[in-house]
Amino acid sequence: MMDLDYNSSLDYNSSLDYNSSLDYSDYSQLCVKESNRRFRRWFMPTFYSAIFLLALAGNLLVILTFVHFRRIRTMTDVYLLHLSFADLLFALSLPFWAANATAAWALGAAACKAVHAVYKLSLYSGMFLLTLIAVERYFLIARAVSALRYRSRAVFLGKASAAAVWAAALILSLPEMSYAAVNHDTCTPYSGGADGPRVKIQAVQIALAFGVPLLVMSACYGGIVRTLRRARGSERSKALKVVLAVAAVFLLGQLPYNLLLAVSTAVAADGGAADCGVDNALLYAADVTQGAAFLRCCLNPFVYAFVGVKFRRDLRRLLRDSGCRGHGRSGGGRGGRGGRGRGSGATDTETTTSFSP
Repeated sequence: MMDLDYNSSLDYNSSLDYNSSLDYSDYSQLCVKESNRRFRRWFMPTFYSAIFLLALAGNLLVILTFVHFRRIRTMTDVYLLHLSFADLLFALSLPFWAANATAAWALGAAACKAVHAVYKLSLYSGMFLLTLIAVERYFLIARAVSALRYRSRAVFLGKASAAAVWAAALILSLPEMSYAAVNHDTCTPYSGGADGPRVKIQAVQIALAFGVPLLVMSACYGGIVRTLRRARGSERSKALKVVLAVAAVFLLGQLPYNLLLAVSTAVAADGGAADCGVDNALLYAADVTQGAAFLRCCLNPFVYAFVGVKFRRDLRRLLRDSGCRGHGRSGGGRGGRGGRGRGSGATDTETTTSFSP
């Protein structure tokens, strides 16, 4: 920054040629982004409210089913429960994102940092848990003999690895929390002039929250598909459809956003977009693709939990018991009124680990 001597004398009587022409092409012009702000004012509250309601209902049903029937019997059960908590945590932050797009941020810098930290915490924990689910499913289906060796310790290993996931996610969310700030009455992930840290943080996010899960999930689900193609029986085609659904939800939700994030990271590393039109186009694309990526928190319960035969059976019992208590009906079995029921009995390959719809 150039130093100025404010005590020096200035000659205000010096002659200026007001008729001379100046070349304004060398001066940068302010990029007007009002159209993007108007788009955000209606898109984010509408879209995020829908995601919030669906995610709240779906993940609460998963959590209540696990708690009511005490059905934590496999490693995947542990991962699904923690995944629902991660998605629910993120869903609870969406109203703050929606409010931030429509009105001035009035909750202060601490709340701004907390909201961004929650986003990164749920993002990393969710992606790591999806990766662990893919690995565990691969061993159960493609390496069934090896999986039997750890069957007695499956729940313990699941809890230990889930704790490690949350610890790693918390560490990775700390940079986002430190750089988040309130700028011009808006809660933003990076304060002004923080392009250097922004590039590093986004590069780490692309690598660890998308690149690594994509590689691991591709290898695991690819091995599962090869195993299922050699199998026989009526469940084979249904299982393949579930694998394809899992892959489609992940790719359609995460690939466009992470490609756009990679482009914006490269632009930021190069000093920013030189053209205002390009800058606005990137903002529009970021809003839409990020919204699509956020759908994961309301789709995960349907893709990973509700596809299980036993899980759907327990869920129906839970809904039936809850709806019939006021009518004095027991709801059937030990899962009726007055106490918790037992979940549907199942082995490791028959619970939510199974690809059976």
